[in-house]
Amino acid sequence: MRIIHVAHQQLRKYGHNRVSWGQKLYFGLIRNGHCVQAFSDRDVAAFEAPMGIRDLGKSKANKRLLQTVEAFEPDLMIVGHCDYISNETLAEARKLSPNLVIAGCNNDPLFVPENVDKIARRVTEVDAMFVSTGEQELAQFTGHRAQLLHMPNPVDSSIETFDASLCEELPTDLLFCSKETAHTSRGELVTQLKQRLPDHLVFHTPGSFEQPGVWGRDYDRALADSKMGLNLNRQEGLHWYSSARMAQMVGNGLLTFTHASGGFHEFMPEETLVYFNDLDDLAQLVTEFNQDSFKRRYWADKARTFFHQEINSTLYAQYIVESAMELPYSHPYVWLQ
Repeated sequence: MRIIHVAHQQLRKYGHNRVSWGQKLYFGLIRNGHCVQAFSDRDVAAFEAPMGIRDLGKSKANKRLLQTVEAFEPDLMIVGHCDYISNETLAEARKLSPNLVIAGCNNDPLFVPENVDKIARRVTEVDAMFVSTGEQELAQFTGHRAQLLHMPNPVDSSIETFDASLCEELPTDLLFCSKETAHTSRGELVTQLKQRLPDHLVFHTPGSFEQPGVWGRDYDRALADSKMGLNLNRQEGLHWYSSARMAQMVGNGLLTFTHASGGFHEFMPEETLVYFNDLDDLAQLVTEFNQDSFKRRYWADKARTFFHQEINSTLYAQYIVESAMELPYSHPYVWLQ
């Protein structure tokens, strides 16, 4: 199948970027044997703009995408986080390629009003809309062209390559990486958790408490130095919503703690993710697993194995293509209920 993948490819990061779900999707599409043409809207806008001023290149980026559609003749276009590409351009793409199917993907949370607006605009034009929150939360977007589907945050065997579950000792006992402070009070929980945990437990929190954040290779090294990871979303309670950090930590074999309200127990096996309900619960669980290396490694290995087998980028990409093209499912995807 011929596929145009439109997303922010972060070309001008020159390798110093965070792990990208869009990159994992691109890898998965290729592994599944598709001919994929990548189109990075923001980078094209900057390349085409006068003096490289990106906002001046929006119009040109839309024209270049239509030029790409005409030249490439895709069967499917997947549009991710590409705010520069307008719905009008997608409609024009259909005129150029009348059999074209267009799928939208959104990996940002629904508690951010701006993101809700982005999804609401896209569902009027795309044929399928994949959102990283569970389908229970998507009712607000019904009644338009797009069918609404959940998509998980996958691991990728070429990216999540470390396995902390094999290690008895590592420099960091518990890791929490963050940078966002809007729409959240999770910093208060982290502060109180630090006070509750034993002094000998090494809790590393890059991006918080005036510590610099970690990106690229530094982020990889932080993961590789850690036994356990804390998956705190900016807000909890959205069905099947999690930051991408959960897949990044689990995929690298870190025992991962996440809030019970996300509902991941519905498709995750027992003794994989560690669910907590409140601060007291979390402090007790972290201390318990830190004291029991065998238990920590057993749960982490079981979770890592499940993610790499069932929530990997190859299956993820296959699911998006099959759903968008209305093909029979070739795999019993665990997130389909």
